Amino acid sequence: MPLSGQIAFVKSAEKTPLALYIHWPFCLSKCPYCDFNSHVRENLDQTIWRTALLADMAYEASFTRGRPLGSIFFGGGTPSLMPPETVASLIEAACHYWPPLPNIEITLEANPSSVEAARFEALAQAGVNRLSLGIQALDDDVLGFLGRIHTVEEALKALNIAQHHFPRVSFDLIYGRPHQSFADWGKELNQALSFGTDHLSLYQLTIEEGTRFSTLVRQNKWQPMDGDNAADLFELTRDITEKVGLPAYEISNHARLGSESRHNMTYWRYGDYIGVGAGAHGRRLHKATMRYKKPENWLKAIENKGCAVQEEILLKPKDQAVEAVLMGLRLAEGVDLSFIAAKTGLKSTDYLNEKALDQLIDQAVIMREGTRLKVNRESVLLTDAITREILR
Repeated sequence: MPLSGQIAFVKSAEKTPLALYIHWPFCLSKCPYCDFNSHVRENLDQTIWRTALLADMAYEASFTRGRPLGSIFFGGGTPSLMPPETVASLIEAACHYWPPLPNIEITLEANPSSVEAARFEALAQAGVNRLSLGIQALDDDVLGFLGRIHTVEEALKALNIAQHHFPRVSFDLIYGRPHQSFADWGKELNQALSFGTDHLSLYQLTIEEGTRFSTLVRQNKWQPMDGDNAADLFELTRDITEKVGLPAYEISNHARLGSESRHNMTYWRYGDYIGVGAGAHGRRLHKATMRYKKPENWLKAIENKGCAVQEEILLKPKDQAVEAVLMGLRLAEGVDLSFIAAKTGLKSTDYLNEKALDQLIDQAVIMREGTRLKVNRESVLLTDAITREILR
């Protein structure tokens, strides 16, 4: 991109709302399927960690202060283990650095244990207005298999408390589990929909390298569901959620119109987002940031230099275009090539294999609507392969 184009885009971006991600890396136990940056620690000095998070945020504010703030997302780990006063302090600081939009979305991920549910009222008072519950299953035996430490009874009580205190509530379920039948998942999903939340995150069980489950699978202790059955459950999920008005707006996320996760939409639309906390990633003004992953290393960096950025890389225009396509094709709305052109100065031919793209359009795998590309509904499960095919 010519320098004048970069300057014009940066000036335009200064008016675009940011998303802020705050990572709390601690859990009470490590789930066997989880490859997130989560750690079990017995004793934490909450004052030290709150002070460090505030310092990390202040560092990021030095680059983007004054831009409007569209969302805050507390993820983990298990951020519902954070003291509500820490959450309140972080929200207050964020809204000091970046003027919040009137309808700012502030999400916090929570486990549905009775201990954490007792904090929901205080978290709502701290400013959280959207809760995402990690329920994961509506069967106690399955919860045990998944390494969860709550019961279905606890989960449903926590959900009821959450719906009382927060205007917006979402929860997660994992399907495609070993030996899960078509009928069983249909029954469980319909039960989940009966609770009346406006958003559900429905993930197929995947075996990630480095997890306890990957070790067990290699040892032939159990085997994942085969691809054909998993695909059938994926289609069933889409059919059921569409019929009740919670269609998939992203591969694994379903919502009523207007209830999509605004924070996550920033990622998928390749907007700027700030990452704070151990292992957090960010994208701001053509740069990718990555913080130290191990909590103790992150904390030491904050104490020594007031900054925990391990890497800060200026992304080339083509790298940004590729990332934007990778993220955008996950969405039902697709990816806007005119946005990529404005951000990078590139023509689509600079990063897309037009011959492969035209073939996939002829085969009705991809649709082109003006400047927007979308994966057809019937081909969504092939999104990763499709993306590799069309990118140069």
